[in-house]
Amino acid sequence: MLRKLMKHEFRATGRVMLPLYLVLLVTALGANVSTRGLLESDNRMLDLLGMLLVMAFSFALMGVCLMSMVVMVQRFYKNLLQDEGYVMMTLPVSVHQHIWSKLIVSAVWFAATVVMVLLACMVMAFDAYAIQDLFRGFGQLFRDISQHLTAYYTINGTAFFAELLAVCFLGCCVVCLEFYAALAIGHGFPNHKMAWSVLWFFLLQFATQFLGGALIVLLDESWLHHLLMGWTDRIQFSGMGAVHLMMGMLIAGELVYGAVFYFLTTWSLKKRLNLE
Repeated sequence: MLRKLMKHEFRATGRVMLPLYLVLLVTALGANVSTRGLLESDNRMLDLLGMLLVMAFSFALMGVCLMSMVVMVQRFYKNLLQDEGYVMMTLPVSVHQHIWSKLIVSAVWFAATVVMVLLACMVMAFDAYAIQDLFRGFGQLFRDISQHLTAYYTINGTAFFAELLAVCFLGCCVVCLEFYAALAIGHGFPNHKMAWSVLWFFLLQFATQFLGGALIVLLDESWLHHLLMGWTDRIQFSGMGAVHLMMGMLIAGELVYGAVFYFLTTWSLKKRLNLE
């Protein structure tokens, strides 16, 4: 059932995201043309047209990044908290499946947005000679890596890549859950639901920032701090070992942070949701 929910989510969000990506690429092509000739023209009209194309690309770039978040939050709001919620909550699907379908689809669209932004920047800066030099440089880099590649670097590189993917995926989920939790709590009230949602968003942000800062202060010079310092003094970490430790701590922090908002979201949808 989760697969069907994700398919439905991709269809609903793709109607907005795919045209935005197309607009981004078109404006990137226009900005490339303007930087290659229009802005250097002596004709004032052509110079103005080139400036407008560059501005259009800049606005499209910012718009795609902003809309990728807006669409994902709006989808949760319309699909579960408005009239569609009457139908969605009667399906033989758990609240967890509803939330995970939206989190996974959101993470995919966030990753697609990053790829499209990079692609658009490449289109905007495209130059045949520069591309040749770029590929030549990458070819030399891959040859150098393959010559010095050992089992140590292969294993650590693969582990680091997996850790980086986990950090990025969890980060996308946490960002979405911050909005989901506030919307779900706010829509448990009978009136002024959106106002309550906004209020709860800022309250939750204040609470998490305050607790995070208080935890850092309490851990400073605490028994746990001295234990960790003594442990690291006895065990000499290599460079890669320190990187893996840092990534592991970052993943653990995101898991705890996300788990709090996930619990608030699921609890609110199960116990306090008011669709009237």
